[in-house]
Amino acid sequence: MPLAARPQPTGHPQAVALAVLVTGLWSSSWVLITLGLERMPPITFAGLRYALGALILVGAALCHGRTRRQLTALTLRGWGELVALGVVLYAVTQGAQFVSLSLLPAATASLVLSFTPVVVALAAGAALQERLSRRALLGIVLGGAGAVTYFLAGGGLTATAAGLVAAVTGLLGNAGAALLGRAVNRREQLTPLAVTAPSMGVGAALLLLVGVPLQGLPVLTPADWLIVLVLAVVNTAVAFTLWNHALRCLTATESSTVNNTMLVQVAALGWLLLDQPLAPWQVAGVLAVTVGTTLVQLRRAPRPARPGGPARALGGQKRHLGSAPRS
Repeated sequence: MPLAARPQPTGHPQAVALAVLVTGLWSSSWVLITLGLERMPPITFAGLRYALGALILVGAALCHGRTRRQLTALTLRGWGELVALGVVLYAVTQGAQFVSLSLLPAATASLVLSFTPVVVALAAGAALQERLSRRALLGIVLGGAGAVTYFLAGGGLTATAAGLVAAVTGLLGNAGAALLGRAVNRREQLTPLAVTAPSMGVGAALLLLVGVPLQGLPVLTPADWLIVLVLAVVNTAVAFTLWNHALRCLTATESSTVNNTMLVQVAALGWLLLDQPLAPWQVAGVLAVTVGTTLVQLRRAPRPARPGGPARALGGQKRHLGSAPRS
């Protein structure tokens, strides 16, 4: 989640371009994390990244009057929800993601995480007893077929059981964080910065409390510090600020579609920069998962309101604050 909202982009094309830029930054995180994991233990590495990011965001929150007032007036229940979000979104999800990247190729870990919308849709449907649309069911089938194709075509050859367990843990944590984040934003009406700064701080503290005793605090080289700084400043604080900036013009469907291109971007960057090529059928599987998970997120177009009748919900045109970070 991003910093406080900035002035609205000058137009829709600029917002789309900005969103694509942000997904490019987030996709590059997978490459930077993989490179950093060659010398840094995963949980401690994640803790360093988000601790530095949290310091930046807390400083921004203290300088932002509305956010500072909201945090001061927050109830005990509200603080409890932010702490829970920090545990699930950062300590569990991001910790598991870093561990999975230490054991799996970037494309494989990203493919597993890309099923977050499917898990969210199934969980929300079960909780609300709502039937999934035919489009969503088609997306789930297509995404599942794509995943099976990917692994049968060679993706499973480099996947360890521990790596897959970590990736699935990250997937479930990310889905839970998406549902919890929606509840927090809907109930408390907080600015994105008021949600992100304290929750990221809690998650980062837990990652360091677990990572340092278990894995130790590594001696970082200048290159290691550069990776941590880029991840914390550019790919966390700046990227989420730009993402929120773009969301002021984009619909939920548009932003979800742009966000789903990350799976293809991560696979391409893994091939170009990490020497992790994909076989042709693996590429087909990645594309199928991308299309399938996009279909799950598409909303039915709004029906025109009857003359004199109440306006219908905006459905796919509803704007939102954003989604749980992919990296």
